[in-house]
Amino acid sequence: MSDSPGVAVFDTNVLVSGFLNPHGAPGRIVDWLRSGAVRAGLDDRIISEYEDVLLRPELELPRHEVSIVLKRIQSQAAFAVVSPAHVVRGLPDPDDAPFAECSLALECPLVSGNTRHFPAAAIGKLTVLTPRQFVDAGEKG
Repeated sequence: MSDSPGVAVFDTNVLVSGFLNPHGAPGRIVDWLRSGAVRAGLDDRIISEYEDVLLRPELELPRHEVSIVLKRIQSQAAFAVVSPAHVVRGLPDPDDAPFAECSLALECPLVSGNTRHFPAAAIGKLTVLTPRQFVDAGEKG
């Protein structure tokens, strides 16, 4: 993945898991985001959620590391322009819609630890991968 950065939309749970367990697949993704080996697809809604969740005191994540990763994500991001054609309805949690909408707008995969939150009936042809699937694909490519 280091030759040409891939783009994917990362559900917030992937980043939280990556900081909590740096040795698993989500941790590898956080490392790739920090190094620029992959780029996050996002919009202002996702950036706001990342900042809100990752800086919650109860998570006790390393604030300095979180700040570094957030700055790197924003500086390397593929920013989505979500149009009415990309609006997603029918998700179990409507707060997940920005992630699916950005993935559709950017035509890139969505990576989530909760793939069941994105049923095919609501997202159509959108590719949703677990962190392990994304890492395995990246290591093969």
